[in-house]
Parts: sequence; structure tokens; C-alpha cells
Amino acid sequence: MTSGLSHVINALTERFGGRVKTDVALRSFTTLRLGGPADVLLTVLTLQELLDVAVISKRFEIAVLVIGQGSNLLVADDGYRGLVIMLDGEFTAWSAEGNVVTAGAAMKMPVLARQTAKRGLAGLEWMVGVPGSIGGAVCMNAGGHGSEVASNFVDALVVDLQSGTSSVLPLLGADFSYRSSSVESSQVVAQARFQCSFRDSGGLEQELAAIVRWRREHQPGGANCGSVFRNPPGDSAGRLIDEAGLRGFWLGTAQVAEKHANFIQASDGTTASDAWGLIAHVRNVVFQRFGIVLHPEVRTIGLEPFEPLEPAPLSKQPSPGRSSARRPSQSQPGRPTTTSEQSE
Repeated sequence: MTSGLSHVINALTERFGGRVKTDVALRSFTTLRLGGPADVLLTVLTLQELLDVAVISKRFEIAVLVIGQGSNLLVADDGYRGLVIMLDGEFTAWSAEGNVVTAGAAMKMPVLARQTAKRGLAGLEWMVGVPGSIGGAVCMNAGGHGSEVASNFVDALVVDLQSGTSSVLPLLGADFSYRSSSVESSQVVAQARFQCSFRDSGGLEQELAAIVRWRREHQPGGANCGSVFRNPPGDSAGRLIDEAGLRGFWLGTAQVAEKHANFIQASDGTTASDAWGLIAHVRNVVFQRFGIVLHPEVRTIGLEPFEPLEPAPLSKQPSPGRSSARRPSQSQPGRPTTTSEQSE
């Protein structure tokens, strides 16, 4: 442990006591169940505590990673050199004033969908099929089943870890687009408000059941991080991966899911480098076959960027099989970025 890290731990412990943990394996906090240790992990319970963390992290210039449900996150085997924050306490609460719903950043999306439907508040039903949290959902404009965060978004309370200040981000300022927003890497969404409408709760709960049923029928369970790639304009990443012959393809102990080709599944012994190598391989093969660049939806921590894509010669189009005889070229995990990030 470096002297600088010791100073950070001492400052955090003085403020937060026993909630400060060191050398914590991040695989326990991601749905892919991969990832090495974080230097420091802290559970933050209130907005004021989050502002206090901002002051400390700025003073010691330490990188900060905010993790929600870890449902779209791939962390390197080397882990994260910095401070990982988990939001809890008041960040898991929600309330409704009329048809406007306010939800904390750590509120689980399926829970919010069920609670609002029970109250006859419509508009967030799609969230029942996304195993993430509200903060990360706002950051990436998460969506599904024909809707997305932007469809009902009113505004969000955002904390800037660099300045140690909070501000309100309105709909126009959020600049939402497909799986993207204007939320910066130094900012943490603390809570968000959504405009709903009133409908019969019984009908809404039937819609939730239909979404859950569809998800179970069409998406894999087990250790995965949800959709790996964003859909290219006018097409489906899953369709392209399937057409490239990669459904069920293995690299090491990581596999392209049989049930949905835009999912990667991990098993016992899978490493983050295997998963990242498989993602890179899929991206390369799709580009070689169709000339389409797939962009990751999964967020990565501590992994090297993709190598440049090069189309295959016309006379040597790839013919991928269902198993890998040898490991393709892949990048190795490196050091994490030095900015804060917020994930689902």
C-alpha cells in the first residue's frame, strides 16, 4: 500500500468509520461475476456523505468508481486502483407527488417498475426487464421494450466529484441519444424524476408479467452483463453476431450465449481478459463479414482499448465455428482510468 493510499484510507475512515473496506473483490458486485480487487470500497448513505467524499477524493486526487447493480460492467482482472463507491440508504428510496416519481440513484429499476405499477403510475414498466439501478440508467439512457429513460425523464440531481457541488440536470441539458447522455465522467447522478401517467394498476401489472416472461424466454440467465453491444442504426447486434456464425462461440471459459448472441456468459474460472478477448473477437468478425463496427454497451474498467479493425481480404472471409481452437489476438487488462464513472 502506497503512502498516498494510506492517507486516503485514513481520511475516509475518520469520516465514515467501519464502512471503509480495503482490497475488496469487485466480482461480488457485478452480474458478470468478474473483476479483481478495488483498493478501497465505501458505502455512502446520504447526499451530504457523497459531497464529503467529493472533497476527500479531490484533496487526494484519487480515482472514483460508482457502482450500482454492476449489470453492465466488466472490470479487469487487475481490479481498480482507486475508490469504489456503493450508494445505499436514502439513495434507495422513491416517492411520488401526483404523477411525478422521484427515485434515488441506487433504486433498482425492476423494483421501481413494480412499485409504480402497483400505485397505478404508468411509463416505467420497461424497467422491470433491466437489472440495473436508476443512476447508471440515466447516465447511459438505458432502455428496452420500446422505451428509454429519456421518454419520461424530468430532471436529475447530479453531484460533481471534481467541484464538490450539486446541480439539477434538466431534460434539455441531458442531451439524451441512443444509450448516451451529457452526464460527464466526473458526475454522479444522485436521484432522478420521471413524469408518469395514471392507469389501472391491474393492467400495468399484466404488462410487467409479459415483459418478464419475454425476457426469460429470449435472454439468458446466469453470469452475464446484459447486451454487450449497442444496436447499429437500422439493425440488431444480436442478428449480426448470429449471422456471423458466432452464437455459442467459446473463448477460454467465456461464451457467446446460445439464447441471445448479443450476450456473453461467464462460467467458473472465467477471467475478465477472456471475456474482453471474446468481445473483441466478435467485434472483429462482424466487421470482417459485414463492414459494420459494433460499439460496446458494456462499460469496461481497467481494460485496454480495442485494436484497430482491419477488413479481411475478399478471398479470405472468415468462417467462424462454434468452438475456438486457439485464442484470437486480444488486448490485456491495464490500469483503470483516473476519472470517476457511474455504472448501472
